[in-house]
Amino acid sequence: MRGRDDETGEFFSPSRSANRRAALDVLELGEQLVALSPAQLARLPIPDELLPHIRETQRIASYGARKRQLAFLAKQMRRQDDAALDAIRDAMSKDGDAARRETAAMHRIEALRDALLGEDGDAAMTELLDEHPDADRQKLRQLVRNAHEERKRNKPPRAYRELFRELRGLQAQDGDASNDDADDAFDDEGDEDHG
Repeated sequence: MRGRDDETGEFFSPSRSANRRAALDVLELGEQLVALSPAQLARLPIPDELLPHIRETQRIASYGARKRQLAFLAKQMRRQDDAALDAIRDAMSKDGDAARRETAAMHRIEALRDALLGEDGDAAMTELLDEHPDADRQKLRQLVRNAHEERKRNKPPRAYRELFRELRGLQAQDGDASNDDADDAFDDEGDEDHG
């Protein structure tokens, strides 16, 4: 029984419904953690005693066994203090926001590259050069020509990828504060195949 304080009328402990909601929240957090890759898990502030349980849950393929192991993981997580679980949630939400910014920046660069390679590529090039007067005009035009040639001859998209990297570099040099975080994340990831 929960019991009630005679003077204030407040309950001494949370209700069963509140306890159940909290347990389900922790279970959901456990499911999210199990879905992450080892590299993503390494970036999160997960207590060392939880990592073996997370790895074990990821290893299990059988539905029933996985469900039981996930419940056990949630039980171990509930033994942690609330600050540790809140730190994990905060890190995951920041990672989600960063990923969305990275994806949005990548899509902007890909759209610009497609515009440069499209039918109205000259207008897109003029607009790009107006926005970035210090850009290497000759190199950009050469990359566009080479990318067209690669498409015609069904060759590997080397110039296509190089054009992406060049545009990404221009965006990184751009003084726009809203793109700075996403561009920095692109620079950290290194050379990726976006073609």
